[in-house]
Amino acid sequence: MDIKGTIALVTGAGSGLGEATARRLAEEGAKVAVLDLSVETAQRVAEEIGGLAVAVDVSDATAVEAAFATVVEKLGTPRIAVNCAGIGTATRILPRDGSLPIEAFERTLRINTLGSYIVLSHAARAMSALEPVDADGARGIILNTASVAYQDGQIGQAAYAASKGGIASLTLPAARELARFGIRVMTIAPGLFETAMSAGLPPEARTALEAGLPFPSRMGKPDEFALLVQQIIQNPLLNGEVIRLDSAVRLAPK
Repeated sequence: MDIKGTIALVTGAGSGLGEATARRLAEEGAKVAVLDLSVETAQRVAEEIGGLAVAVDVSDATAVEAAFATVVEKLGTPRIAVNCAGIGTATRILPRDGSLPIEAFERTLRINTLGSYIVLSHAARAMSALEPVDADGARGIILNTASVAYQDGQIGQAAYAASKGGIASLTLPAARELARFGIRVMTIAPGLFETAMSAGLPPEARTALEAGLPFPSRMGKPDEFALLVQQIIQNPLLNGEVIRLDSAVRLAPK
């Protein structure tokens, strides 16, 4: 699919991987809707790339519906939707204080998995009403963000790994269902990346993490994630697959 002149919607686009994705798509000529829970960060990015800022909680179906209505009204219907919104959590099933953090588990799935599903659902409905853009009958593409933790989740990542596993697992059935509309569904499972979270790591912790990365032995750059988003959009045969972007790392138990 040609990115230039296409309308794209990116959630979690106020920072990190989502911001890098919004910037790259704008550089490639897309009109980008910058969706984020924080209106301030969304506006900052949107102003810098000439996009549209929309504040939204992706776990709120009504809010997502309203956000899509705003995007369609002000930009048009997106043919590209990228789910980057999510939270990272670290909570043991049995903490030392004897509590059971069930609410934390529920919140993680609600934001990461349900939020991605809600955005995917609204994107699919909007795209299905569009006219095809090529001889294959393509109408759009939806990309989700999982994590390598869905396969090698560490101790304390039960909630996070489950939430990302849900995203990974829905990829193929969603792609199969939406194929009749000419809508592709793909998922990227990033490994260790330079984000606000990793920036706060002590130098010794960072060194230890990078030592476990086979090659290249460094954290990924957000723009490298965004580059893969671009390549997936432009390659019509990529569909229904989860791609690990991780320097060949396999996470240790802890």
